[in-house]
Amino acid sequence: METPFRQTKRSAIILLLIFLFQCHCALAQEDLSDSQIQERLQTIQHILEQGKSNANRWWYGWLIGYSAATLAQGAIGFTSNAKETKQDGTLGAATTFLGAMGQIVAPMVPSSAPDRLADISASTPAERKEKLLKAEELLKECALRERSGRSWKTHAITGAVNLSSGVIVWLGFKRSFWEGLGSFALNTVITEVQIWTQPTSAMREYDNYIKKYKSGKMLGNSKPDKSGWVTLYPGGLEIRVMFSLGLY
Repeated sequence: METPFRQTKRSAIILLLIFLFQCHCALAQEDLSDSQIQERLQTIQHILEQGKSNANRWWYGWLIGYSAATLAQGAIGFTSNAKETKQDGTLGAATTFLGAMGQIVAPMVPSSAPDRLADISASTPAERKEKLLKAEELLKECALRERSGRSWKTHAITGAVNLSSGVIVWLGFKRSFWEGLGSFALNTVITEVQIWTQPTSAMREYDNYIKKYKSGKMLGNSKPDKSGWVTLYPGGLEIRVMFSLGLY
């Protein structure tokens, strides 16, 4: 039977070995040659440049679309003399205005990332080492921004806005249940298309970079699988959407 002293000694040795192993990994990371640092910088710069155009197309496309819809529906709501048309135009303009604001308050990091990285000086080996650290953080920031754009929170926020729009049509405007459901369904289709067309290249490329260079921790990005069904029954309609998560 081991004495308390021997148990304490063995625990101390195990902790020391773990500490030395971690130090070795950290030193190995710090001992990159200048050519290795430049290779990684070029890799990250290339990844960011590739993602910039897609991010810009998605962000500006939806911003312009929402803005144009807001102006058009607002004009209809302001100028129309028909009560229902005025209500629909005003509510539609408010909904698409929220969509435009969502684009503005949550800009796509990948669209500005290449320029931000290019602005960092790398004229000396020490500066290049520091730039690599910032480049890896910037790539991770891009990946996290893309992942948050497809998270359950984004679906929940847009779903709440769409549901509110449907309830306003149904109860606020005293229309039929089916008109309220139609408003909710239409807005849901639009916002889901917006979410699922968002670029995701940074998420994949970040994990590929970590896997290749053994630098940092992979995000373990998840790719939701969607399934759903609609059930009609006397006097009502049931819509269900299920999301299952699998790692890729």
